[in-house]
Amino acid sequence: MRSEKHHKGWNEIKTNDSWAIFKIMGEFVNGFERMSKIGPCVSIFGSARTKEEDPYYKLAVSIAKSIAEAGYGVITGGGPGIMEAGNRGANLAGGTSVGLNIDLPFEQHDNPYIDNDKSLDFDYFFVRKVMFVKYSQGFVVMPGGFGTLDELFEAITLIQTHKIGKFPIILVGSEFWTGLMDWIKGTMLKMGNISPEDLNLIKIVDTEEEVVEIIDSFYKGHSMSPNF
Repeated sequence: MRSEKHHKGWNEIKTNDSWAIFKIMGEFVNGFERMSKIGPCVSIFGSARTKEEDPYYKLAVSIAKSIAEAGYGVITGGGPGIMEAGNRGANLAGGTSVGLNIDLPFEQHDNPYIDNDKSLDFDYFFVRKVMFVKYSQGFVVMPGGFGTLDELFEAITLIQTHKIGKFPIILVGSEFWTGLMDWIKGTMLKMGNISPEDLNLIKIVDTEEEVVEIIDSFYKGHSMSPNF
């Protein structure tokens, strides 16, 4: 009897999984159709918990404004904190402001600085991450938590393994990021788990001018297009 109950429960799970495929497919189709029309953008990542008075919030606004003034759109995760700052800066410059919002039980809600026709909602993190990677011409990574690190290392892994082409990955805030980079160099590299050239994929900066300079310099020698 116990075995029969377990088997029935497992079959129900499999049935639910089959129907979930259609929802996942719908998110991909909607995302591809809408994002493909937007044009070259740079994604800005960072903590949803960063407050408006925080220096990194203000810096993210300035960076996004400079990126938009340089002719790129700005994509964020659509929520509060650094995401709001990124959309706010793009909005201030009159640039394209995109929000890829995720449905979460806490922290996440749409910020008011996203263009009305450029706010997308997702239930699945992995679908949302595909949109960031496919349609971004660069990643600007502000201080954040696990989600921010997830986006960062996803991009590095895909470039390292040649699943996508190289694009700029810029870490903003040397005080925040230096400890992580020291560990990567002193432990991962020392143990042979990464190659020395992998470190060339990442730049650490502290100003909006450096961010735009790195992106512009990169695209003097590379074409802009979706990454796969």
